[in-house]
Amino acid sequence: MSRLLDASSLVARLFNHIDNETTDMAAGSWREPVANYRSQSRLENELALIFRRTYVPFCPSAALPEIGSFIARDAAGVPLLVARGTDGVVRGFRNACRHRGAQVTCGAGRQSSFTCRYHGWTYDLEGGLRKVPHEYGFPDLKLEERGLVPVANVAERGGLVFIQQENVADAEEPAGLPDLLGNDMALISIDEMSINANWKIHAESFLEGYHIRSTHRETFYPVQYDNLNVVEYFGRNARVTFPFQNIEKLRGRACTSRDVAGTTTQVYHLFPNVLIATFLRRIIVVVLEPVSLIQTRQFSYTLATKEMACSQASEIKSDTDFVAQGTNEDRGVVEAIQKSINSGANRFFEFGLFEGALAHFHRSLHEFVDVDGKSPAQLRDPL
Repeated sequence: MSRLLDASSLVARLFNHIDNETTDMAAGSWREPVANYRSQSRLENELALIFRRTYVPFCPSAALPEIGSFIARDAAGVPLLVARGTDGVVRGFRNACRHRGAQVTCGAGRQSSFTCRYHGWTYDLEGGLRKVPHEYGFPDLKLEERGLVPVANVAERGGLVFIQQENVADAEEPAGLPDLLGNDMALISIDEMSINANWKIHAESFLEGYHIRSTHRETFYPVQYDNLNVVEYFGRNARVTFPFQNIEKLRGRACTSRDVAGTTTQVYHLFPNVLIATFLRRIIVVVLEPVSLIQTRQFSYTLATKEMACSQASEIKSDTDFVAQGTNEDRGVVEAIQKSINSGANRFFEFGLFEGALAHFHRSLHEFVDVDGKSPAQLRDPL
C-alpha cells in the first residue's frame, strides 16, 4: 500500500512539471485487447469475481444521513437495498420480498419500514419480516425465518459504504484509504444517467489528462493544463491530480501553507468502478454500474460540507453546471469509441506512458479475471 503525497510535496511535484513542461510517466506502455471489451464471458467474470465477491463502494455515508435513510438500486445486476437501521448501523439486503420476489422499495429516501407493493408484506429497517396481511393463510410461515436476505458484508470506511455481496473468506476489507469524506458532509444531489458504452471505456476517461486540450478545449483546458498530471497508486486504487493554472498563486507561500483546494481537481479511482472527484466547493462520488457490454449506469452523488451547502448553494450550482459540460464532452467521446469497437480497426488499445493509471486499472482487473484461459501476461500484447 503506497502512501499518497502530502499537499506540500504534491505542489512541489506539480511546479516541477509546470516549469519543465513534463508530466508523470509510467514505466512502460500497456496494450489492452479490444476483445476484452466485447466478451460477454469477460463481463460475467468481472461481475462475478470482482463486483460481487470483493468490497465495492456502494454510496457515500452522507447519502444515508439518519435512521431510516435508504438507497435501492442495482449493483452488478443484483437489486440491492441499503438502509441505516434504528441502531445507526448500515445494512444491505437483496431487494426481493420473501413471498413472491417483488422489490420492496425503489429509489432513495427515508422510511421507517419497507412494504412490498404486491401483497403488503412489511419489513423493518433491520430486514426482519414484521407483518403479513391475512397471516392465517400461511400456516407454515415463521416470520423470524423470512426476513430480507442480507448481503455478505457491509462496511463503512472513510465516509463510504462498501458492499460485499457474496461471502469470500479471504476477501480484503477496505483499508488504507485516504480520509476523503468527513463527518460534516451533506448530500446535495443524486443524479443518474445512462452511458451507451462499456463501463471500462467510461472509467478510463476519468484517469488521464492527455485528452484535456483535444476534448475539453472550451471547458477544462482554458483553466487547466494539457497533459500535466501527478499519478499515484495505493493498492489497486489510484489518484490523478489535475492542476489549475491558478496554482501559480502558491509559489510565494511557505511549503507548509500550500493547500491544493481550489488549485487542483483530484480524481480518486477506488477499484473497480468508483471515481471521487474533488472540487473547491464540493466532491462528486461517481459509481459506474455495468448494465451490459454496451451500456453503463452512472450514479453521481454530489456532496459539500454542511456549512458550504447552506452558504454557497448558488456557487455550487454554477460549478456543477460547468463540470456537467465537460462530462458531456467525455460522454460523447466514450460513446463514439463504443460505436467503433466492432469495426475491426483495432485489435488492442494502446495506453502510452502518459496513461499509467489506465494500465494500473487493467493490470488490477487481470489479477482477478482470466479470459479464455490466457494469463494476464499473454493478454497484454496480442501482437
